[in-house]
Amino acid sequence: MKASDDIMSLKGIGEKTAKLFHKVGIYEIWQLIEYYPRDYQSFSKPVHLRDAKDGEEITAMLTLTTDFSFRKVKNLTLGTGKATDGEDLITLTYFNAPFLKSKLKKGCSYLFRGKLRRQKEQFHMDQPQIFTCEEYEAKMDHLQPCYRLTKGLTDHMVEKAVKQAFSYYDTEEFLPERLRQEYKLFSPAEARWKIHFPKSMEEMLKARNRLVFEEFFLFLIQIRQMKDYNDALETEYPMIETALPERVIEALPYQLTSAQQRVWQEIKQDLTSGKCMNRLIQGDVGSGKTILAFLALLLTVTNGYQGAMMAPTEILATQHFEQLCELTRKYDLPLKPVLLTGSLGSAAKKEVYAQIEQGKVNVIIGTHALIQEKVMYQKLGLVITDEQHRFGVRQREILGEKGGAAHVLVMSATPIPRTLAIILYGDLHLSAVDELPAGRMPIKNCVVGTSYRPKAYTFIFDQVRLGRQAYVICPMVEPSENDTLELQNVEDYGKMLRTKLPKDIRVEILHGKMKAADKKRIMEAFGRGDIDVLVSTTVIEVGINVPNATVMMVENAERFGLAQLHQLRGRIGRGKEQSYCIFINCSEKKQSQDRLQILNRSNDGFRIAEEDLKLRGPGDLFGIRQSGAMEFKVADIYQDAGLLSKISSLVDELLSQDHELEQAENEALKNYLSEQGKRKLIDFRSI
Repeated sequence: MKASDDIMSLKGIGEKTAKLFHKVGIYEIWQLIEYYPRDYQSFSKPVHLRDAKDGEEITAMLTLTTDFSFRKVKNLTLGTGKATDGEDLITLTYFNAPFLKSKLKKGCSYLFRGKLRRQKEQFHMDQPQIFTCEEYEAKMDHLQPCYRLTKGLTDHMVEKAVKQAFSYYDTEEFLPERLRQEYKLFSPAEARWKIHFPKSMEEMLKARNRLVFEEFFLFLIQIRQMKDYNDALETEYPMIETALPERVIEALPYQLTSAQQRVWQEIKQDLTSGKCMNRLIQGDVGSGKTILAFLALLLTVTNGYQGAMMAPTEILATQHFEQLCELTRKYDLPLKPVLLTGSLGSAAKKEVYAQIEQGKVNVIIGTHALIQEKVMYQKLGLVITDEQHRFGVRQREILGEKGGAAHVLVMSATPIPRTLAIILYGDLHLSAVDELPAGRMPIKNCVVGTSYRPKAYTFIFDQVRLGRQAYVICPMVEPSENDTLELQNVEDYGKMLRTKLPKDIRVEILHGKMKAADKKRIMEAFGRGDIDVLVSTTVIEVGINVPNATVMMVENAERFGLAQLHQLRGRIGRGKEQSYCIFINCSEKKQSQDRLQILNRSNDGFRIAEEDLKLRGPGDLFGIRQSGAMEFKVADIYQDAGLLSKISSLVDELLSQDHELEQAENEALKNYLSEQGKRKLIDFRSI
């Protein structure tokens, strides 16, 4: 049996259990090994009840003073029993567990682990775990892994499968020996075993260090090699400067900022150089990156080629398409745009496929549908990916491959500190649109506690009466929670808000589980002003443009990364009126307040990113993932920024001495990278 075999090859995993693992993205044995814990439980020594605080997770040795009694309460079977630790009595409660009647006997002692509730001088514990002395002692020897789960899948099931999977893990050391010795790194197998089953926090951190080192090292080597390859690549689509883009710039109702003009010159220089363009435009939300993309498409079309622009959502793709159509009509341009999204009917798709292949259209705007096998381009000279952090590297490569050696332009508003961006986007040449259009009023921000909600609702009401519109962003839902919770969350909040605001204020909801057509209908209605308040999840995070929306209220703001909050805030402040963003902080922790104050003080995404980087300490066990930033399995570009910088220098040194990895000490590394290329295991970055 091999690590690449199906998980159903493992003992105890049948079709039913396999489906549960599929829900969390596990299909093959190696994926089990790399399904790392999200957290750990430590099994500390049992304590006396009176020594524990209210709400504390504890283990106590308890002797049952009564048998358990069970009764029906609506649809629940409620079981209660009394126990003592020798000094105090406690009430134990279980739900839907009648089998415990035969397991728990009066006079017998067990270890109970759970959250303690103290009400006056009485103690309570609901649904505590039950252990014998032998079982608990075995668990005290190591940290207990906790995984991201789905309904029906338990930590025990994952742990059992992972232990089996290690019998088939055959990866040998591939890092150069001198690096492993210098940085005191575990072997690949040892690191993976100890990240799942560490005996101590220190051992877990050492295992994590190896995995972080490995992720950054492999990623940066591939990025550096990709850049060298791309820089040498002759384009199949040579271009010359044409007059039409400059005429459009002159005719625009606004003047391009000096930053936009500088970046446009860089794009033109790339496209007419004879080499393949591989450029990233980094610009804050609202800085005017889209017009630069449209100008690049116009230059491509006037040279006789097709251009494609891929957006992460149908809403944003439709918005780009409509804006480009408007530009084409207004300035009588030779652009023939078409929209290609997943929700198009099969007959309409076939028609669009034919138009693309026959060259009847020259600008194709869409979502992931642009990279499907059935899409054949006639002369795809330019590939633009908008909000690139939403796509994996492989998706960008597929679209690029459809155009042969096409030019690539990537646009991102993700505020990654420049010091990190230079390293992480190493395969691309960077351009910065670091200036906002003139006349934009800075957004006024406030970070407030939950007691401010009534005032916030009143403020939204006042703004709507002035003819403005508002967004209310619902709290995030953890990915490990029930999939339907996001839907319930936003729907319940929408119902509640309708009771808080006057009946004539039109409140609508929007969430990611909706059909594409419904999302489109709601966003179009909001854009027309037919909806006053839009209660939404983060589905509106990217690129939505409704200039009349001047208020945003973000619930549970402490649960979002600063980059995501800044992206969300970018949906307002797009018109001539003053805009306001209200961050509701539901945490009493000083760190949460400090982080949100960064947003309160500044509307500059890159300054926010730099300050956030300085403020971050060790973070969670596996770092705080910024939505829209790099997606590594273990590493965190903020938490591990120091190590990233060191490894960047190591990789530069290694490749300067042995660019093709031909030396004997680098042979294992070369072979490992080759194997990964075949299996496509690594897609570290989702820029």
